[in-house]
Amino acid sequence: MAIYLRTIRYFRAYSGQTILAVVLMSAGIGFNLLAPWPFKFVVDGILQPKNAAGVSSAHVFIAEWFSWTSDRGAALTLFVIMALIAIVSGLVNLLSNTLLIKIGLKALLHLRTQLYSCLQSLPLQFHDTRRSSDSSFRVAYDSQSLQTIYNKGFATIFGAVVTLVGALTIMFRMNWQLTLVSMAVIPPLFWAIQHFGDRIRRESTTIQERESDLLATTQEGLGSIRMVQAFGRESFEVSQFVRHATRSLEANFRLNMTSMKSALLVTALIAVGTSAMYYVGTLQVLDGRLSIGDLTVFVAYLATLYQPIQQLTYTAWALEGAAAGAQRCFEILDREEETKDDPGAISMPSAKGEITFAGVSFAYDPKAPVLAGVNLAIAPGETVAFVGGTGAGKSTLLSLVPRFYDPTAGIVRIDGHDLRGVTKASLRAQIGMVLQDTLLFSSSIRENIAYGREGATEEEIVEAARRAQAYDFIMAQPQGFDSPVGERGGHLSVGQRQRLGIARAFLKNAPILILDEPTSALDPSTEKAIMETINELMKGRTTLIITHRLSTVHHLGKVVFLENGSIAEQGTGPELLAAGGSYARLYHAAGHEPKGTNES
Repeated sequence: MAIYLRTIRYFRAYSGQTILAVVLMSAGIGFNLLAPWPFKFVVDGILQPKNAAGVSSAHVFIAEWFSWTSDRGAALTLFVIMALIAIVSGLVNLLSNTLLIKIGLKALLHLRTQLYSCLQSLPLQFHDTRRSSDSSFRVAYDSQSLQTIYNKGFATIFGAVVTLVGALTIMFRMNWQLTLVSMAVIPPLFWAIQHFGDRIRRESTTIQERESDLLATTQEGLGSIRMVQAFGRESFEVSQFVRHATRSLEANFRLNMTSMKSALLVTALIAVGTSAMYYVGTLQVLDGRLSIGDLTVFVAYLATLYQPIQQLTYTAWALEGAAAGAQRCFEILDREEETKDDPGAISMPSAKGEITFAGVSFAYDPKAPVLAGVNLAIAPGETVAFVGGTGAGKSTLLSLVPRFYDPTAGIVRIDGHDLRGVTKASLRAQIGMVLQDTLLFSSSIRENIAYGREGATEEEIVEAARRAQAYDFIMAQPQGFDSPVGERGGHLSVGQRQRLGIARAFLKNAPILILDEPTSALDPSTEKAIMETINELMKGRTTLIITHRLSTVHHLGKVVFLENGSIAEQGTGPELLAAGGSYARLYHAAGHEPKGTNES
């Protein structure tokens, strides 16, 4: 119930439209309830003798009212009225359904936007532990449960309840005995709703989880198609797909079997109720206590009574399935943002680039610390290279600067500002990044460069491309700056993608620059050209660079050697080489030979 109540807030903005839809729906139900009466008047007022047993005075009056014309004319008039009632009812229902569908789709857009916005703001630690395909599935598919709850829930339940109350009122006034006979099946129907509802929610949750697994397998297999074909693993990937698709099939089959069993039980109960009413009604007609017209109308209202009961039954099961999807959406929205802005956070002024790590520790898992008591001072405009073995904590340490994570102990400061006391948006505006694998979107070269700064002019984009030495290869593309880069930049070489990443950083023009293995995927000649560009980019900026290629940073500036999450050594490359410690051993292990006596 809490899930259903929580969905209500997504429709508060549309309360006026909802009220109008309710009024129209009520009017349509009223017309539907009138529909059987013209035919009753035809049966009792025209087809039967005027003194037939069981014919009420009202029906005799109707017959007499039409006595000035022929029975054929009276029947035509009544049937025209029947048609008009059906047409008006259809038009009113069309208007109400149009409003309800529009409201449901607007609420769906609101939820999807909120979900996507929440996922964008959640820290990297959340995304590191969750498959992106599962998050995508929740945004694209699980979110549709909101529209189901509204359009198949609220609208159907409201319409069914009003129809049920109206039909029962009329039926009790017509013949309370037949009404009670007809209602005898309602208690077992509600038992069936509860019994099958729990199973349907569980099985719907299983389906959504397995569909998410199937989507993940598909995305990973197709996203890595080059590697799959290179290693001849097509059959393996197909078998993986078949395994997940089969598990999804089995879950779907179980849900469909549950639905069919429940539908069979509902149909059987309604058939029993209908047969019992026909039997009792037939006896009353034979006894002269009920006219054939009354029985005809009662039969029509019996269908009107059972139809909303069936709708309520199937709607309850549909809602249980939708609730499973809604719960998966709310699990995302209920996540606490680990690196959210403090209530009193200020906007960071333009940074000079002084960075301080004071007693910084960090752990993804409390049992396995990644950083332990890191103390480091970096002066404005200084270049610092972070080196060390795999798992030493280099990337984690630099991820604390833009607050992708917050330290579990200690403080990170920029220009004396504790990063927890400034807004993330203003902090990240001070930082440019060039990563090992430049991430490009499936759009044009221009849009990918402009991603570095919102509102950049054409001249600024072109200048950034020139400074990144990317202009010539861009203009060689078929459409120049408008050329698409393909999915993940697949139309470009690794070096070209890296230059676009550097162009972004030039365009952003931030005082602090973070380089995470910017040349590790490049061949030596391309690396040399890229490093020349990066050296231009680093001028006048505080630069933090991670690399395994010590030759790249040996003469750049300060080198910080990390080991087991702590700083083991720091100094210039030649100084550390002369000290003969961990850096020197790593330097020589990489095959580098010292140049000059000052490095011996």
